[in-house]
Amino acid sequence: MKGQKLLITGAAGFTGRHAVHLFLAGGAEVTAVVRPPSTAGALASALFPEGVKVYYCDLSNRKAVAEMIKETTPEAVLHLAGNNSVPESWRNPLLFMETNVMATLYLLEAMRSLPASRILVAGSRLKFKPGVVAGPPHPYSLSKTIEELVSLAWGTLFKQPVLLAEPCNLIGPGPSTGFCSLLAQHIVRSEVHAGEGIPPFKLSSRYALRDFLDVRDAVRAYDFILREGTNGTIYQIDSGTQRQLGDIAEQLISRSSASIPMDWGPAQAALSIAVNGVAGDKLITSDAFATPEENVSSLGWKPGIEFSQSLTDILDYCRVNWEGRML
Repeated sequence: MKGQKLLITGAAGFTGRHAVHLFLAGGAEVTAVVRPPSTAGALASALFPEGVKVYYCDLSNRKAVAEMIKETTPEAVLHLAGNNSVPESWRNPLLFMETNVMATLYLLEAMRSLPASRILVAGSRLKFKPGVVAGPPHPYSLSKTIEELVSLAWGTLFKQPVLLAEPCNLIGPGPSTGFCSLLAQHIVRSEVHAGEGIPPFKLSSRYALRDFLDVRDAVRAYDFILREGTNGTIYQIDSGTQRQLGDIAEQLISRSSASIPMDWGPAQAALSIAVNGVAGDKLITSDAFATPEENVSSLGWKPGIEFSQSLTDILDYCRVNWEGRML
């Protein structure tokens, strides 16, 4: 996307930070959208390399979103912003409708003024199939299902170039609350506070299978989709390899010489376990619009970072920030 004006929402998040670096290095004119200044937001500019424009915007404010698009006139948008905590979605379901659905609609509506600009919305594998299953497993699933449906419908109704991406569990260095990062933080705490009675890290099941992909490879996939993807298509992004959580835990622990307290869970395989804040083994897709779904590999993308390297990078990141601070 060399030379193009790219707007990245959720730029201060785990995936967003990697996206900013990759697209800037590729020659894009990057505008990083972050929440309005606060104690943490005031430091947002320090998160990004020189040359990145930082724009503060509350995406739940329709007028603010319209003004942002008017001022930045992006040629492409990578929409990563939103809430993704399943437990939090139970406590505050309306917030998830506002941040995952209404904010996306405000963005899509504002982008109608730029009909040639492509919009890539980061969806979720935890959408559900309306009319086929009894209902969503949690409010987060409901919000992401509606977000996907309205995004694709808006593109159809108003002839907008809208695309969807559905990544698997993303891992890598950075401020992640996913399984691998949480375990890595536990390992580092155990190294630093050895002998101080650190509570064990608990697995619901060591046998549950997950597909993990390095976030840097996922961001490369977003680049492929924005450049080569077909409008109105949902692109699946994954490594193609299912791994047992227990095996992953053992690989991370083997990278430490400390004694790491662990609760390995029941002896038999459990039906579900929380990963990246999301519970459930089965990924139920929705075809309410009979939307084409493809794997991003059809565009020529393939993973480039070895799983072992991802684990090493996660531990290195956590050791630099051993207090567990999300920097």
